Amino acid sequence: MLEKIKNTASYILDKTGCKPDTGIILGTGLGGVVDDMEIDTTLFYEEIPNFPVSTVDGHHGRLIFGRLGGKDVVAMQGRFHYYEGYDMQEVTFPVRVMKMMGITSLIVSNASGGVNPGFEVGDIMIMNDHINLLPNPLIGRNIDDLGNRIVDMSEPYDPGMIEKAEQVARDNDIKVQKGCYVATSGPTLETPKEYEYFRIIGGDAVGMSTVPEVIVARHMDLPVFAVSVITDLGVPGKIEKISHEDVQRAAEQVKPKLTALIEKLIAAL
Repeated sequence: MLEKIKNTASYILDKTGCKPDTGIILGTGLGGVVDDMEIDTTLFYEEIPNFPVSTVDGHHGRLIFGRLGGKDVVAMQGRFHYYEGYDMQEVTFPVRVMKMMGITSLIVSNASGGVNPGFEVGDIMIMNDHINLLPNPLIGRNIDDLGNRIVDMSEPYDPGMIEKAEQVARDNDIKVQKGCYVATSGPTLETPKEYEYFRIIGGDAVGMSTVPEVIVARHMDLPVFAVSVITDLGVPGKIEKISHEDVQRAAEQVKPKLTALIEKLIAAL
């Protein structure tokens, strides 16, 4: 695995000549954030040795290199999910590659269902904790060159980055929530009782991604900031039938606010 990570990182660096400071993972319907980037180079996942390929609508399957917020960044326009049939090492492989390429911070976004009754569709939730109901990506033999066998998770999301993001939100009149994200396998959306359960155990939003990437980032001592865009509600009396296309449309509506938040956060790092 370590040789694959090194070989893939070397290929990308040689191919692009770019050395990004920040990695960005863009979730369902949120790939449009790259529209504000000053783009240097684009690589399709199919071109990259050892890289998985996105199979979900709304995930374009490209690594995009350029500048955002005045900083050099690499953006994953499309991620990988456990429900696509990938194992956890494949799902999190790009995070390890970006770290090997030299990034010093990771920003992750996703679309999620809100289970906090105070949330509304279109809210941006800054993640300050998570509950992982997926297989842990660190199960198996530890690679000491990547990180310690036992990983502290008392602060999975970087407090300094959260503080900066909240200041950006205040300065730019962007409404943000904060809360705990529950990660499930998918691909089914939740039943009413599942929504109720996730709220009981401490969740504010639920989705099918992000947490494995965060765990692997923390394994490599990489600071993480993550946001969920609330695209539907799992609150009693507000649950409606929803499709993947509905999620994409709801996420697209939030694009200007999310882009502003991410861009100005990167500038402040």
